[in-house]
Amino acid sequence: MKNIEEINNSKVKQIIAQKKHPEFFPGDIIKVGVKITEGKRDRIQYFEGVCIAKKNRDINSSFTVRKISFGEGVERTFALYSTAVDTIKVIRSGKVRRAKLYYLRERTGKSARISEKIKKKIGIDLETKIQEVKEENLAAPIVEEIKKEKTKSLEAPKVDAKLKTDSSKVEVKKEEAKPQNKTELKKEEESKK
Repeated sequence: MKNIEEINNSKVKQIIAQKKHPEFFPGDIIKVGVKITEGKRDRIQYFEGVCIAKKNRDINSSFTVRKISFGEGVERTFALYSTAVDTIKVIRSGKVRRAKLYYLRERTGKSARISEKIKKKIGIDLETKIQEVKEENLAAPIVEEIKKEKTKSLEAPKVDAKLKTDSSKVEVKKEEAKPQNKTELKKEEESKK
């Protein structure tokens, strides 16, 4: 005989397999698509507001959304795994330090605002492709290393940059010492004598 908890867990798994809701927390601004039946027609009505409470109770899980409509606060509690809830979309993540945000009921305007949680992007994709192990894949890195070693041995040895600069300075000094005019040449010859 099955327990009620086991039955509830199996139902939750079935519902999750059919439709996946995003992970959201109190303080997030969410947009809930609710199925409404009017006569023979079905339509989806969206209710957008701040999630002020969330209860995790297996099949009985629920969340409360609050919005200000024409200056009046409106709260609505939805069953998370209900057939009436069609879609849930997270518009903005809020930065809060409480699980229940009932204090927003007394607040209006700027004091009722919640700062946005900034998610850091590290720039790395977590999805990785699994590579099949073949002889070609194993030999490729070894071949690349051998090619690198060959190119290094073929390159001409590099001359030290300091040695080049020192020799060029010496040449410049010699040129400066040589006289440019005939008169300077004569003066140098006389001084040598």
